[in-house]
Amino acid sequence: MPPVPAIGRAIPRREGVAKVTGRARYVDDLSLPGMLHGLTVRSPVPRGIIRAVHYGAGVPWDEITVVTAADIPGRNVVALILDDQPYLAADRINHAEEPILLLAHADKQLLEEARRLVTFDIEPLPAVFTLDDALSGAPIIWGENNLFKSYFVGRGDVDAAFADAPIVVEGVYETGAQEQLYIEPNGMLAVAGDASGVTVWGSMQCPYYIHKAIAGLFAMPLERIRVVQMETGGGFGGKEEYPSIIAGHAALLAWKSGRPVKMIYDRAEDMVATTKRHPSRTRHRTAVSRDGTLLGMDIDFMIDGGAYCTLSPVVLSRGTIHASGPYFCPNIRIRGRAVATNLPPHGAFRGFGAPQSIFALERHMDRVAAAIGLQPDELRRRNFIRPGQVSAVGQVMADRVDMDAILDRALDMADYHQKRTRFAAANVAAGRTRKGIGFATFMHGAGFTGSGEDHLASIVSVEATADGTVRVLSASTEIGQGTNTIFSQIAADALGVDVEAIEIAQPDTAVVPNSGPTVASRTCMVVGKLLETACRNLRAALTDSGHLASDGDLRQACRAYVRERGPLRASAHYQPNEAARWDDERYQGDAYGSYAWAAYVAEVTVDLVTFETRIDDFVAVQEVGRVIHPVLATGQIEGGVAQAIGWALYEDVVWREGRMANSQMTNYIMPTSVDLPPIRVHFEEVPYQHGPAGAKGIGELPMDGPAPAIANAIAHATGVDVRRVPFTPEMLAHLVEAAGA
Repeated sequence: MPPVPAIGRAIPRREGVAKVTGRARYVDDLSLPGMLHGLTVRSPVPRGIIRAVHYGAGVPWDEITVVTAADIPGRNVVALILDDQPYLAADRINHAEEPILLLAHADKQLLEEARRLVTFDIEPLPAVFTLDDALSGAPIIWGENNLFKSYFVGRGDVDAAFADAPIVVEGVYETGAQEQLYIEPNGMLAVAGDASGVTVWGSMQCPYYIHKAIAGLFAMPLERIRVVQMETGGGFGGKEEYPSIIAGHAALLAWKSGRPVKMIYDRAEDMVATTKRHPSRTRHRTAVSRDGTLLGMDIDFMIDGGAYCTLSPVVLSRGTIHASGPYFCPNIRIRGRAVATNLPPHGAFRGFGAPQSIFALERHMDRVAAAIGLQPDELRRRNFIRPGQVSAVGQVMADRVDMDAILDRALDMADYHQKRTRFAAANVAAGRTRKGIGFATFMHGAGFTGSGEDHLASIVSVEATADGTVRVLSASTEIGQGTNTIFSQIAADALGVDVEAIEIAQPDTAVVPNSGPTVASRTCMVVGKLLETACRNLRAALTDSGHLASDGDLRQACRAYVRERGPLRASAHYQPNEAARWDDERYQGDAYGSYAWAAYVAEVTVDLVTFETRIDDFVAVQEVGRVIHPVLATGQIEGGVAQAIGWALYEDVVWREGRMANSQMTNYIMPTSVDLPPIRVHFEEVPYQHGPAGAKGIGELPMDGPAPAIANAIAHATGVDVRRVPFTPEMLAHLVEAAGA
C-alpha cells in the first residue's frame, strides 16, 4: 500500500522532540579539551584614527592571547560584496563598537576584567549619522559621495505624465532600524592550525558564506576550511552575513593560541554590535486621473547602510523593485540609493528592503485615495496589475494572480466595510479611545533577484544508505522555520516513502554541497525543487539498476543497492529558466520567478490619553502557491506579523553619537503575547510550476504588510497622517497635538 502523501499535512516537526527534551545541541553546549573563551574589544568612538593601544595593569597579560590586525595571516577583509569591512580595525575607526582587538583566556571573569583594562588613544574625526549629512558629501566615509550603490529603474515618460496630470500627490515616509532579536545570540567555536586547517561550529544561516570568508582571512584553500551549523535559535537575516565576523574572530584566536576558542555574545553585545534593519526614507510623487487611474509614479528610495556595505546593495535592490507594489502604472521612475554613515553596518533582516518601500507605498496609496475622494480599496482595485501587464522593471506578469479576490477575502474576513463606517460614526463622539481599520495590499518576489540564482548554481544531493533511509544533503539551514520538516515531506513524496525514511544531514561544508544561503524565501521554492528533482533522479537510478520495480519497496531497494554496489548518490543542479530574461546592467527583465501576493487588514484602538495603540484584530490573506505544511506555514505568517507589529509600534532603536543607546531587553521594547491580537491566517493556493509540488516562498512576505495596514488604521481612527515607523506614543501625541485632533 503506498504511503499517504506528506505534502499538505501537518506532520510533527522533525527536530521538535530533540528541542523540547533538551537533546538538541547549540554552540554554547559544546566544549573541547583545553578550550579558551574569546571576546572582542571594541571602539568607544564612531570615527577616528587609532594612535595607541594600552594594556592596563591588574591581569596576567602573558597568559592572555591577544590578536590584532597585525596577526591576520590572510586578508583583513570580510568577503561579501564589497571588500570594505575589516575583521579588525588596523588604524581607522568607522563606527562605534568596531572590533579593534580580540582576547582569549580560560577564565571568563578574568577575561572581562582584561577587556576593561584595554584603552585606546584615538584621534577623533567628524562623523556622519543621518542620511542628509551623508548626502552632503563631507566627511567622506565611502567612495566619492558616500554612496554604496544606486539603482535606476522605470518605464514610460514620467515627466510628461506629471505635466498632464490633473492630480499630483506627494509624500515623504521614513522607517527606523530594527533589531532581529533572535532567541539565541551569536556564537562560534573554532579550532585552527597549520596541520588541521580551520573548523568552526556555530549559529548561522549560511555555512558557505563563512566558508568563503574564512578561506580569505587565512589565505587557505577552501578544502582546508570546514564550517558546521549547530542548532540555531533564530536568524531573521541577522545570522546571514554577521557570523562570518564572529567565526573569523574565534578562528584567529584559536590560530594564535593553538587551542580551541569559543566566543558567545551576551545580549547587550549582540544588540549593540551586530547588523539591523536598514533605516529608510522614501519620497513619492504620484500622478493620478480624476477617476483614480495611476498615470505616473516618481519614487526616490534611500537606505542607510551604516559604515560598511555588507548586504546593502541586495537590500536596496529588493526595496527598489518592490517600491511600486502590486500595481500597473504606464509611467514609473524609481531611484534607489544606499548611503554610508558612521552607524554600525546595517544588514539583512526579514523582507530586506521590501518592508521599507512597501510601507511608504501603501501609506501613500491611502493618501492618494483621499485626495481624489475614493475609498482605499476602490483605488487599489482600479490599479492592480493583471496577468500580462508589465512591472516597473519590465517583467511581464505570468502569475495567475487575482488580487481582487485576495482583497475581497481579506476585507470580508475582517468585516472591513461595516467596521469602517461604524468606527467613523463612533469616533465623532470624541471619547478617550478611537477605533480604526486599515489594510495593505502587496507582493513579494521569492528567490534571488534577476540572475542571482543562476550565479549561485545551487546543488542538492540525496544518498541511499545501508539501512534503507535516504539522506538529504543540503546547505540549507534549520533556524526555526521548518526546513528539516518540509524537506522531509518533499523528499518523501518524490520518492514514494514515509517521512520516517528521510534523514536530513547536518549542514557541514565537509559533507553537504553548496545549495546556497538560507535567505530570500528561496529554501522551499528553489532548494526544495532541487531536492524534489534529486529524489526523482535517485528513484530513477534504482529503477534503471533493476533494484526497484514500479510497485517495489524503495527502502529495500536502497539496502540491496548499497550492499551490492556501494554508495548511491543522486544530485540536482540549478538550471536557469531559459524563458526568463534579466539584464544586470539595465536592471530590467524578469526580476523573480514568481511572487507571493497578499492583503492584510488591521483593526486598532488608539488611546488619546496615553497615545498607545492596541491592535484588536488582524487578518492575513495570501497566495503562496501550494502549502507544504499548513501549521508551519501559518506559523510563518503569524510570526512575521508579530515581528512586523513590533517594528510598527514598539521597536525604536535609539542612536546617540552613533551607538545604540537602548541595547537591553529592558529598554528595547518588543511585543509580548499579551500585546498581540488574534492573527487570522488564510491561504489561497495557486500552484507554481517551478516550485516543489507547486510551492512558492513564504518567509519574507508577512513582514511587508502589517506596518502600512496599522498606519492606515491609525489614520482612520485619529485623522492624523502617520508617515514614520515606529508609531510610538510620543510620535502620535505630537501628531495629534499638531493636528488638533
